[in-house]
Amino acid sequence: MDERLYFRQLLAGRDVAVHDPLARQMVNFVYLIGDRESGEAVVVDPAYDIAGICDVLDADGMQLTGALVTHYHPDHVGGSMMGHTIEGLAELLEHRPVPIHVQEPESFGVQKVTGASASDLVEHQSGDSVMVGDIPIELIHTPGHTPGSQCFLVDGHLVSGDTLFLEGCGRTDLPGGDARELYFSLSQRLSKVAGEAVLFPGHQYSDAPSASMADTRRTNFVFRPQSVEQWLSMFGAG
Repeated sequence: MDERLYFRQLLAGRDVAVHDPLARQMVNFVYLIGDRESGEAVVVDPAYDIAGICDVLDADGMQLTGALVTHYHPDHVGGSMMGHTIEGLAELLEHRPVPIHVQEPESFGVQKVTGASASDLVEHQSGDSVMVGDIPIELIHTPGHTPGSQCFLVDGHLVSGDTLFLEGCGRTDLPGGDARELYFSLSQRLSKVAGEAVLFPGHQYSDAPSASMADTRRTNFVFRPQSVEQWLSMFGAG
């Protein structure tokens, strides 16, 4: 599968949106996942530079067939943030009108932030799979950072958005955040992910761009609490 899987991690501000100071500040990752045999690919969290992302796909001989959204925040899907307008799903739908795959609880937020319509979105439940060519991508609902945050598991690669970083995890003090739910997402919902799987986060908040789940569970302080009570005490949430 490794030879067949097409997987690229693009850093906004370096690999795309190279002249965008906000992209360099926010250090978002955009992911391209595909099937080399069929030539089909999906993009995860397209933002900042839609034309540049499409240029990478074109140069690699891949055809975009869909987009996957980890959560609705503008630095991942486009929209207005901190007085800036970020390219995202709206521009993607103009360039390449493809289905946008979201968890059902995130649908409203994605529409509100990006202007996408309900007909542009495909709503999912946890455990659903999206096929890219003949390669399945499992969708894991991981609420906490937002109500409909989701991670994507494909052939030993876990794309985690802002649910989990190599160091730390997503904030829960923004609208829709829920510290209790994030604890269960990290400790239970992602427990199915094997230690040898490689974590690919939504931002480069550490020196390394990826790490095994085993190493992350061993070194990341968010895995230290042994109960939800310890977790809430540690993070000052109630």
